[in-house]
Amino acid sequence: MPLLKLESISKRFPGVHALKNVSFGLERGEIHALVGENGAGKSTMMKILTGIHQKDSGEIHYLDRLFNPRDPKHALEVGIGIVHQELNMMDHLTVAQNIFIGRESMRSGGVFLDERQQNRRAAELFEKLNMNIDPTETLGRLTVGKQQMVEIAKAVSHDLRVLILDEPTAALTDTEIDELFSIMRDLRSRGVSMIHISHRLDEIHQITDRVSVMRDGEMVDTRNTADVTKQDIINMMVGRVIYEEPKTENRVGADAEVVLRVRGLNAGKLVQDVSFELRRGEILGFAGLMGAGRTETARAIFGADEVQSGSIEINGRPAHITSPQDAVAHGIGYLSEDRKRYGLALGLAVKDNVVLATYEEFQKGPFVNARKAEQRTREYVDRLNIKTPSVDQLVRNLSGGNQQKVVLAKWLIRNSDILIFDEPTRGIDVGAKSEIYTLMNELASQGKSIIMISSELPEILRMSDRIVVMCEGRITGEIDISEASQERIMEYATMRSQETLARS
Repeated sequence: MPLLKLESISKRFPGVHALKNVSFGLERGEIHALVGENGAGKSTMMKILTGIHQKDSGEIHYLDRLFNPRDPKHALEVGIGIVHQELNMMDHLTVAQNIFIGRESMRSGGVFLDERQQNRRAAELFEKLNMNIDPTETLGRLTVGKQQMVEIAKAVSHDLRVLILDEPTAALTDTEIDELFSIMRDLRSRGVSMIHISHRLDEIHQITDRVSVMRDGEMVDTRNTADVTKQDIINMMVGRVIYEEPKTENRVGADAEVVLRVRGLNAGKLVQDVSFELRRGEILGFAGLMGAGRTETARAIFGADEVQSGSIEINGRPAHITSPQDAVAHGIGYLSEDRKRYGLALGLAVKDNVVLATYEEFQKGPFVNARKAEQRTREYVDRLNIKTPSVDQLVRNLSGGNQQKVVLAKWLIRNSDILIFDEPTRGIDVGAKSEIYTLMNELASQGKSIIMISSELPEILRMSDRIVVMCEGRITGEIDISEASQERIMEYATMRSQETLARS
């Protein structure tokens, strides 16, 4: 008898049949991959299992008895925890406070909070998990990747029998992924069962025992991981073959017009004397390890973070950018790595999010031409293949990949000439990735200029014309795609760290 078994689970939302008689089993002490395109139903099934949503029909068996989770607290109490794809913690609290919220260390008979003891507990947890994180740091000051690791640590701190990991590696470096996999193997050896949801198909063969594939709300098949190839999994997911070939030629010549010139940019600790050029029709990849300063550079250029010194030129003219509004006025669009926090208004409809940066186009006096706005939104919903029952659907109800496409649509409808894509395919399935790659290439061929920040080296090599590599806030290398390799990128990505180590 499996530790956990879902039988004929169905779930409907307004206009969407999210799950259709789905069955799934989890054995004791196994790591089970759950894969599928965005909108396939993976996250919905896990939310039902953890009591976030209630099923419409079907049964859940857990520990040899019927189980109907009332809410996430109930699921956690019986040993089922989840680490969500979208971070769900409190930025203004410390790391330790986030981990032990509701389970605080108290003193004086439970009257006062014992911060010292709580920080000590968090430090011991991080040491056990080989995580280099300060328990006293305010969570909001950490990178997205570090915040993800904190959430994983919080889940592991409970006495779990089942741990659900929804895209846990999406924001992690290779080193952090290796550390996470070590933790997962250790948990498996102690009898903890894990459901591992991931779009990174290469890592499925590294860490999982079985793999289940979902498509359009239905379970396609479950196989032993060792018995299937990456291409087998892709075919089951999307029903078609998708090829991923690295680029070998720079489509833009060295004499192409420079549309963005950054000189001596300094902004905080992670943007130090940064200089580079972006040419018309070029995709300029930004590579580096976590904490290298890539996102911070993008935010400084976009006016989201204060710049201490340096200059920015657009089309050969000085650009004074002190806010995102200034950047947008200069024709710059920014797709943030954290779409939930910075890219979307989750409580608004799809159509409102898509036209958010271009409302003036649809205004007539004090009024908004709702019909025109809706028509334009439908054009981009069709163009980007955004899966939504209607343009009036709240964007929070879309899958992560479709939310990402809504953010893309917002800047495409603005017709920005310079686009900054920060981790554009994070948390997106292979089918949607291919669509976004095609779109980016189309935009570049139309003369748009793109800065693409990515932690996935195959993505950098597939899409970039040139590659800028950063380490510890500085640019340490610039490589033409014709001369690029993963090894060369990693050499530059660790160069400053090696120099620092040599001096110490």
